[in-house]
Amino acid sequence: MPMVDPYRHKARSLAILLLCEVGAMTVWFSSASVVATVKQSQAVSAQAAALLTSSLQAGFVVGTILSALFSLADRFDPRRLFMGSALVAAAATAWLVFLPPTGTLVYALRFLTGMCMAGVYPVGMRLAATWARGDLGLLIGLLVGALTLGSASPHLLAASGGLDWRWVYAVAAACAALSGLAVLACELGPHMKRAARLDLSAFTQAWRDPAVRLANLGYLGHMWELYAMWAWLAVFLQASFSLNGMADAGHSASLWTFATVAAGVLGAWGGGVLADRIGRTAVTIAAMATSAACALLMGWLLGASPWVVIPVALVWGVSVIADSAQFSASIA
Repeated sequence: MPMVDPYRHKARSLAILLLCEVGAMTVWFSSASVVATVKQSQAVSAQAAALLTSSLQAGFVVGTILSALFSLADRFDPRRLFMGSALVAAAATAWLVFLPPTGTLVYALRFLTGMCMAGVYPVGMRLAATWARGDLGLLIGLLVGALTLGSASPHLLAASGGLDWRWVYAVAAACAALSGLAVLACELGPHMKRAARLDLSAFTQAWRDPAVRLANLGYLGHMWELYAMWAWLAVFLQASFSLNGMADAGHSASLWTFATVAAGVLGAWGGGVLADRIGRTAVTIAAMATSAACALLMGWLLGASPWVVIPVALVWGVSVIADSAQFSASIA
């Protein structure tokens, strides 16, 4: 019998997984791009815009906790968990096409989508880790890069002139549905392990172990900054460009938000490569120091020249995600 090339299987499976991650994650920040687009033609209150974004994040927290409590990724084939989550998220997002941009039902559907993302993002990391062999930082860095590109893609669609905001949801839903079906073609790596029962001691161990505790606390601060930036950058840039007198500020804001978030692909990939070579701690400290400096500076640049705002945004986009893979890999 001909010998099976494990590297070929690894490359093929990871390529499929990365493409599926990009497609499935398009539904995550579709609301952020929709808010910026809708505000160009109708009034959206600050509370409604906040609920549109925060409801999904709350759903993700609840979904992640439930997934951990029931050990879903350990008990079931992670590919099928990914598929089911992506398909439900696609259906919930497609429903938004027929609803007004805000409202109680809209927030409920975004909450449901957030819960489903707990079966996509962490489960994707689980799948990638089954193929890791001394390159966990790089693999998770690539996965985070795919997540970043998928999160940025709705802003590119919103930047396309003449498109109604409903098309953002429609295309995002289609991408998530296709990704859910395609992930079944991804193979499991040789390091896949299953757990038959819930180990409650892992919850206390996560706090008792100093290394895991510090990594989790660092991850908490990192995610707070990351999702605040990704969720509100389009609105901030639109307001800043408008104050500066830029023509077609909404279109430019969507385009540069896509460029900024998508630039994080370089940070995720580069951070993973450097972490495997020089250490995760050094890379994490450097990335967080850079992104923190950008966060402190950006608020003071409201209304400043785009030639000043955009470079800071791009540096922030690269650095804000570079440490994400390091926290994930360290905990894994």
